[in-house]
Amino acid sequence: MTDQFALTDDQIAIQDMARRFTADAITPFAAQWDEDHTFPRDTIKAAAELGFAAIYVSEESGGIGLGRLEAALIMEAMAYGCPATSAFISIHNMSAWMIDTFGGDEIKARYLPSLVTMDLMASYCLTEPGSGSDAAALKTTARLDGDHYVVNGTKQFISGGGVNDIYVTMVRTGDNGAKGISCLVIEKDMPGVSFGAPEKKLGWNASPTAQVIFDNVKVPVANRVGAEGDGFKFAMAGLDGGRLNIGACSLGGAQRCLDEAVAYVKDRSQFGKAIAEFQNTQFQLADMATDLEASRALLYLAAAKVTSGAPDKTRFSAMAKKLATDNGSSIVDRALQLFGGYGYLRDYPIERFWRDLRVHRILEGTNEVMRMIVGRDLLK
Repeated sequence: MTDQFALTDDQIAIQDMARRFTADAITPFAAQWDEDHTFPRDTIKAAAELGFAAIYVSEESGGIGLGRLEAALIMEAMAYGCPATSAFISIHNMSAWMIDTFGGDEIKARYLPSLVTMDLMASYCLTEPGSGSDAAALKTTARLDGDHYVVNGTKQFISGGGVNDIYVTMVRTGDNGAKGISCLVIEKDMPGVSFGAPEKKLGWNASPTAQVIFDNVKVPVANRVGAEGDGFKFAMAGLDGGRLNIGACSLGGAQRCLDEAVAYVKDRSQFGKAIAEFQNTQFQLADMATDLEASRALLYLAAAKVTSGAPDKTRFSAMAKKLATDNGSSIVDRALQLFGGYGYLRDYPIERFWRDLRVHRILEGTNEVMRMIVGRDLLK
């Protein structure tokens, strides 16, 4: 019964490659990126040289054509160094995958070669100032005018806003509700595209976030992904994978903080002995490790279901995202407590992970929405 729970040799090799890249290119620099609010463009582009910009883009389109478990392994490994950087790469992957999976030959040929190499970087634009969890209520409009759409509206909380080159954008081309939503690829330099000021955030300081504003932007009909009215369906399909990736980023950050805590309690002495010798410390570490492994097991199972197209893939994706991000945030909080006052200082990495992982319970659908998805699926 053990083989089905073991990674394959290929998966282990992919995981090792991602871990080596993280150890060399991310971990030593992540604290300074956070401190200076630096967007590590060169590092992110270097990840593309390993295929990490097109993890589940098909090989026919220039990607490496892997499954969602392999993607989760890569995201988890990179988040060990910097969750914000790993999540940024995840969002680019989701955007490229949507074009590859649902786009026609012409739009794929036009954009995917540069997305695969990250000569173009992509954002995913769904959320608006007035529609977060209720994504089907979005109001950004795209009015057909000859061979163009005229787009008006604002997208909120967009990772890469103002920095990235293209924006895979959900727009309203029809009536209210999910069936009136379509998907357009909008370029940064199209007249009428502008950006809000960079958001000042609690965490994710290495990942720029801003509003994306469309003011009578003329977008060719050729830039539509799939058919009119199918955009919401595409968006939800993309979120199954996005939720797995953000959960994997929580796993990576939690693993880093657990490892840091184990090393710290062995070294830190109080009352004449290492605090690792206190039973309370051991119980805390045991609970943290157990919660982490339970989250990892569910997330890997959900990833396999999404890759295979299992009927319950969306429910399992939601459950895995909820568990991994809730537990990840809690594990980092408990690690900070074990560090005591030192955990609150920027001299140690714990506080950065505490800030970075907190938003994962909101991203890609809040964890309250994850509960709704699971509950409705159980009751249908």
